[in-house]
Amino acid sequence: MNITVICDVLGIKDNGTSVAADGLITSMRSRGHDVRVVCCDGKRKGERGYYVLPERSFPFVGGIVRRAGVALASPVEDIVFAAVEGADVVHCMLPFKTAALAADLAGELGIPVTAGFHCTPETVSAYLRLEKSALLSRMLYRRYRRRLYAKARCVHYPTEFIRREYERIAGHTEGRVISNGVSPDLIGRIAKTRPSDGRFVVLSTGRYSREKRQDVLIRAVGMSALRERIVLVLAGGGPQEERYRRLAARCGADVRFGYVPPEEMPALVRSADLYVHPAYVESEGIACLEAIGCGIPIVVSDSPRSAARLYARDERSLFSADSPASLASRIDYWLTHDGEREKAGEYYASCGLARSRDDCMADMERMFADVAGGKA
Repeated sequence: MNITVICDVLGIKDNGTSVAADGLITSMRSRGHDVRVVCCDGKRKGERGYYVLPERSFPFVGGIVRRAGVALASPVEDIVFAAVEGADVVHCMLPFKTAALAADLAGELGIPVTAGFHCTPETVSAYLRLEKSALLSRMLYRRYRRRLYAKARCVHYPTEFIRREYERIAGHTEGRVISNGVSPDLIGRIAKTRPSDGRFVVLSTGRYSREKRQDVLIRAVGMSALRERIVLVLAGGGPQEERYRRLAARCGADVRFGYVPPEEMPALVRSADLYVHPAYVESEGIACLEAIGCGIPIVVSDSPRSAARLYARDERSLFSADSPASLASRIDYWLTHDGEREKAGEYYASCGLARSRDDCMADMERMFADVAGGKA
């Protein structure tokens, strides 16, 4: 098949949508498909198969966008048309202007469109400190539908949770629920070796942004009765890093910051005693599923806007959203109950929540083939 992928944020290593797009592009090419990519990643200019657009400027909120570390594409019709023409299917990763243009051009050319749901309204509104505004979320969901999802033959949802959230407000869609998938290297339990200093490793992976709420986790470790025995590893990067470093110093928490390359993640995840996913907003939470795949016990926020809360084995694995004290009590419980931690690890390793990326990409391939063949 000839597949055109439209993705504004390609090339941002600590952005989940960028990582998902990279995985999709690599997988489809490895399966023999011709994949054209429309993005604004300047490093791709001149590279075969990439159609590079200029970055979009934002007159009134440009400073906010720059601090967020996110670049969005400014659509240029001739470039987008060249990428879309002759495709069997056009897949749009995000419901922004470039995807809207690509969907319109594909419609004029009779080419079917699929669209991924990777960006919740709260992810956008968090940059304006309005992530808890239900009214703004409803407005954005409906805008997403008008701009892109109403034009798609099939919508890809990474979880049933986010499909229900979207359809509750914007109405029914033809869609498929397919996880973005976990690396095969992160599925399977291996016995953990205690570090020589005897300290506990608490891990959390993700972009340092407001809605991911790493600040709650840092404060919780600072409040923990085991604070002196905990090393908190925040694998990632993002606009809140300097703020979080100052917070860690004030809380007296030993926090290790920084991006971890994919090839180093299996060893890091398996070194953890506990994985914490504090995000207030989450459409899937692949990092949490990576820990689950390795049989690492988890603690997750009970936020109603987070898909990850559905991964909790029971109430002991949930903490009250935005409450460092609630999270501290959960961390202390799991780190002082070795037997229960072992049982939880065995449960997660065998529960089947984490699906191999290879299997998920096979499902994506089938979705593209069905849509291109008029079966969806």
